Order: sequence, then C-alpha cells, then structure tokens
Amino acid sequence: MPFSEVSVMELRGEFVKLADQEDANMRELCRRYGISPTTGYKWLSRYRSQGLGGLENQSRRPKHSPKRSSAEFENHVLRLRDEQPAWGAVKIGRLLRNEGIQPKADSTIQAILKRHGRIDPVEGQKHRAWHRFEHPHANDLWQMDFKGHFAIGNGERCHPLTVLDDHSRFVVCLRACANERHESVQESLTDVFRCYGLPLRMTMDNGAPWGNDATRRETPLTIWLRRLGVGVSHSRPYHPQTQGKDERFHRTLKAELLRWNNFDEFDQVQPIFDRYRDVYNQRRPHQALGLETPIQRYQPSSRAFPEQLPKIEYAERDIVRTVNEKGHVRFKGQSFLVGKAYAGYPVALRLTELDGIWDVFFCCDSIAKLNLRPSL
Repeated sequence: MPFSEVSVMELRGEFVKLADQEDANMRELCRRYGISPTTGYKWLSRYRSQGLGGLENQSRRPKHSPKRSSAEFENHVLRLRDEQPAWGAVKIGRLLRNEGIQPKADSTIQAILKRHGRIDPVEGQKHRAWHRFEHPHANDLWQMDFKGHFAIGNGERCHPLTVLDDHSRFVVCLRACANERHESVQESLTDVFRCYGLPLRMTMDNGAPWGNDATRRETPLTIWLRRLGVGVSHSRPYHPQTQGKDERFHRTLKAELLRWNNFDEFDQVQPIFDRYRDVYNQRRPHQALGLETPIQRYQPSSRAFPEQLPKIEYAERDIVRTVNEKGHVRFKGQSFLVGKAYAGYPVALRLTELDGIWDVFFCCDSIAKLNLRPSL
C-alpha cells in the first residue's frame, strides 16, 4: 500500500519497524507498501542512524551550489528592489549594468526576488506586452492630461498635470496643481516651454481646460497654443488609448510613487514629484525603449518659446474677418459659427478648390469651413 499523505510518518514508522526485524523480506515489504527498494533501504538506514526523527522529509537543496548567486549580488538586487518596489527583474538588471555590476540572467534576478518574498503573483499577472506606436522624433508630439486628483492630509486636493514626449517617453512636466483651470495649465506650460522649447503638436482629451465638447473643442488655452505655433489635436471621445503613453505613465506614477507616499501639506508634493521625475527620466530603464532611459532619447526642441506672443498676420490675398462675441463671422451677407473661443480674434477666409467652400484659418491652422453653395 502506498504511503498516504495524511499519515506518512505513521506509515514510514510502521514500515521501518517491520523492515528492521530479523529475517524481514525487504523487497516484499516494499512491494506491499508501494515503494521502491531504494526508497525502502533509505528509510531503514535513516531510522537505524537517527531514529524516527530521521524519517522527516529533508531538504533536497544541494550542499554545494557553485553557480548560486553570491550574497553580495543578492543584496544588490534587494537593495534596488527596496528603493523601487514596483521595478521588476528586467529594470533591476539594467540598473546593475549601469552601476558596473555584471548581472545574472533576468530569470535569476526574478528568482532572487521571488525567493525573498518581493514578488506579488497577483500583480505579476497584470503585466502584458502590447503593440506600440511612436512618433519618429522628439518633440513631434507631446501628450498632456491630468492624473486623477488625490487628497492631501489638510483637506486640499492635488491635481497632477503630466506632459510626456511621445517619441522618448521623457516627462517634460509633472506639476502638482491645486485645480484644473486653464490659468494653472498655462503657467505650468510656460515654464516647460522656456526649458524645453515648443513641440510641433500637442494632443489632449476633450475635457476642461483644453476642450469643451466633441464639436467645439477650442478654449483660451488651445487658442494660446495655436498662437505659439503649436498644433492642437484631441483624442476621440471615450478612447483614452489615444493618450496611451500618458495614461500608462499615470499607472506607473501611481504604482511607483503615489501608493508609497502620504502628504500632509500641499507644499510637500512638488519636491517629491520633482525627484520622481528625475528618477523616471534619467535612471529608470524603460522596456519600450530597449531598456534605455527617456533622457537618452530626448533632446530639447529648437523652437524657442517667445516671451511675447507673435502678432497675427495673414497674406494680402486673404479675406480677414473678426470673430464676434458669440463666435460668429459675417461673410457675403451670412453669419457663420466659428467658435466662441475665437471671439475678438481675426481669422482668414480662403477659397478652396471646391466652388462655394471657404477655409477659415486662425494663424496657421484651418479651424472651420464655410459653405456658400446655394441650397437646393
């Protein structure tokens, strides 16, 4: 009869006491207890040298493991994991190389983390690779959004504003804002533009302060961006994946920073944000970048920020109209809606190749079309 898991020690004890008797038939006993003669003689030998205590299961770990990672190497792995609890084996391996430490395989680092209880299997199942798209050059596109606000100990709330370069994943802005008004965003972007220059285009969702709705998306903030020569685009409604890289950064920000920090005062937040932005941009290996850091792929824009907004000028052949306070322009005896955000600004009307269809331009951007075709 084979050993039962629920009474294995009793069965082993019974077996060895029978096998230890004079004239015992070892092979027959092994057959009846459902074990091999090798196993039977092993238990009998342990019983004779150690008594019943020798029947306990013993570790199969080899006495010598010449290829086992040294304690010093394991300490380096655990040190980096303790510094950044959300970083896995791949990132830790790259950091070890950066520190001049020759790492083992990523699977070895993973085993060290698992052996020391640093791996949460539930969290590990959440990470899956997916197809990525990126613009070919730094500053071709910046993604901008607010991370969901969180409470401060004194009752205030923090609204993290994040701006990320699509090509390099370089975070140009991580700002703790007290609100989500366009004045706060414009002040933050002014600091960023002075430091890193102007991108060619910025994309954002359809909410305030950079959008009103799916059809009339312009706001004072996007008007200001257009005057700076920065193109503006909006994600499709209810499609946050359009802002995928910034959304992914929000997940990382939560996992690596926000979940580990509590803030008693609002003034405590920005210094922590600044330190984390340095870590993310300059030290944290990014798997989507082949384990390079964002700063290795980023360089500031050559388009400098103008301290004074450039004057709005159009070509001599353009027909210029001023948008009224209701957001309309009058042309050829008709009134056309352009957008209330443009109230007081001059716009240019240009005839297209289609008869009766006119383009409306604000600065260099086409913002609307006028249909002057006679109705049937």
